[in-house]
Amino acid sequence: MIPYGRQDICESDIDAVIDVLKSDFLTQGPRVPDFEKSVATKVGASHAVAVNSATSALHIACLALGLKPGDRLWTSPISFVASANCGLYCGAIVDFVDIDPETYNMSPVALEKKLQAAEADGTLPKVVVPVDMCGQSADLREIRALADRYGFKILEDASHAIGARYDGHYVGDGRYADITVFSFHPVKIITTAEGGLAVTNDKDLAQTMSLLSSHGITRDPALMTGEKDGAWYYQQIELGFNYRMTEMQAALGISQMARLDDYVARRAALAERYDRLLEGLPLRRPRQMEATASSWHLYIIQLHDASQHNSVFDSLRDAGVGVNLHYIPIHRQPYYQRLGFSAGDFPAAEDYYTRAISIPLFPTMTEDQQDYIVSRLRGLLTGARA
Repeated sequence: MIPYGRQDICESDIDAVIDVLKSDFLTQGPRVPDFEKSVATKVGASHAVAVNSATSALHIACLALGLKPGDRLWTSPISFVASANCGLYCGAIVDFVDIDPETYNMSPVALEKKLQAAEADGTLPKVVVPVDMCGQSADLREIRALADRYGFKILEDASHAIGARYDGHYVGDGRYADITVFSFHPVKIITTAEGGLAVTNDKDLAQTMSLLSSHGITRDPALMTGEKDGAWYYQQIELGFNYRMTEMQAALGISQMARLDDYVARRAALAERYDRLLEGLPLRRPRQMEATASSWHLYIIQLHDASQHNSVFDSLRDAGVGVNLHYIPIHRQPYYQRLGFSAGDFPAAEDYYTRAISIPLFPTMTEDQQDYIVSRLRGLLTGARA
């Protein structure tokens, strides 16, 4: 089976982890801050906080931004559920903004329309979470202009997008988003096995996220109430969580970061080749905005004929092509249906769901594998011999 995504682990990655296993630190030591610095420096952010998953990063980012019970968080319905769940963890009211059917990202037009209605009835969001779907940045320039007008914070879910660029700058540099979150799950651009990281240019936000990621405990005298009892002393000053990244994860991440640009370049070359090979078939290829350079975590096609969706998906799986679907619209999940969402609430997202197929894309993919995938797809869509 050709998987839709696959990690690439080399000897230098293995050596980096072994070095940690032979060291004095397995959980918290020098590798974690080194990894944070490597990512912050690469993307051009002032601060980074590494944690055990992007889900955890989204949660503490929401808390740092002041999201509280009764506040509102809006995100895209086409994402993994964590993009919305982070708001529920804080007791907030979650809602969605429909997508642009060509980029699969949150539509700034739909966002502006929803904001106008929310302003009129006093239900504006406190936090908006645009998702950089497939690795292509959301249109953050437009979303930032709306944030400045309507007063919400931007939490960019860039789980797919480390190494991507927007307006010629790396995603995560903080020019538009208050906080940006990356994921390092094995099928993402680089991996720490599991793990996530939040970047920001705001020192106070970074300090709050760091505190929340480790039980709300500090050993910094400047943050304590009163004098220290002794050299052993620490204080819990917030209700935090055990979201810390380990030294082994960080060591793997540091090693992988050295190949980030190479991975993105290879993914982009494969995506460009898909564009050429798929031209003329009855499907929609992912459109890239002029301002963006995707990291190409995913390559998602949409079939012109939605009635073929199940049969094409199943036939590709039967042929050894590990296609997937990213994602089921979050508002269609049973849990969110119980919150009051219904089929038909976000038409562009739902139409996308009836046509979308993620076809394999990973940096070690061969052109022979890619040719086989396209051949099978062409045969299914045109009846040509595969």
